[in-house]
Amino acid sequence: MRRSRFTEEQIISILAEQEAGVRTKELCRKHGISDATFYKWKAKYGGMTVSETARLRTLEEENRRLKKLLAEAVVDNSLLKDLLKKN
Repeated sequence: MRRSRFTEEQIISILAEQEAGVRTKELCRKHGISDATFYKWKAKYGGMTVSETARLRTLEEENRRLKKLLAEAVVDNSLLKDLLKKN
């Protein structure tokens, strides 16, 4: 997946600018982003603080790791079942 050129802290500061009263069109033009990107960020990070985004990042990383472990366990389980069927 492609990484954003903006960090989560920068995204939150951009959203804070909009909450402070800067028009969305001007804000998007200033930072070189599309309206769709801005509203996607607003849906994901709206109302969050920097510490909350750090926690979100750690939770997403843990979730990714756990999904990988589960996938490996499912593969091992299916291999064992296949071996038992052959015997």
